[in-house]
Amino acid sequence: VQRRVREAVVSTQSTGMTLTFEVAEGGFLDIDVSIFGPEGKSVYKGSRESSGKYAFSAYMDGQYKYCFSNTMSKMTAKVVMFSMDIGDGSHKEDHADTIDKDHDKLAEQLSELRTALVGVKHDQEYMEVRDRTHSMINNSTNTRVVWWAFFEALVLLAMSLGQIYYLKRFFEVRRVV
Repeated sequence: VQRRVREAVVSTQSTGMTLTFEVAEGGFLDIDVSIFGPEGKSVYKGSRESSGKYAFSAYMDGQYKYCFSNTMSKMTAKVVMFSMDIGDGSHKEDHADTIDKDHDKLAEQLSELRTALVGVKHDQEYMEVRDRTHSMINNSTNTRVVWWAFFEALVLLAMSLGQIYYLKRFFEVRRVV
């Protein structure tokens, strides 16, 4: 999201939705988040958040708009990683007399497994973002340490040459004629 810009993603839905986001790069790693319903009604509004997870059920069919706003930033663009899960995962049929209880248990366990796998996927994406951020910090710190060591070596060399020059002048024999 560029500085002083608001970007939106539109999704059509009639069930539940989960939005998970993380600011990966830029400034203080904060961004404004808002979700608007089909009638323009605000469903969620968050200010200066660095990460979050928000789940809700659609109150009516239509297009929902998910906005990330970087209007408060004057200098830096932001990189936002986000994922949207649409659907609540509960697809139960009304044919209870035709489906066995064992099949219901199996379907329930599969639903729980799917939910757990989606959670693991989101955790892995979060860890990738954190790993990338920490790698950038490590590379920046390493570069600074190398430049500081180079600067220290130059200062040490200059001090050594200065001391040699001073000692030569100190022990120099001067003749007065």
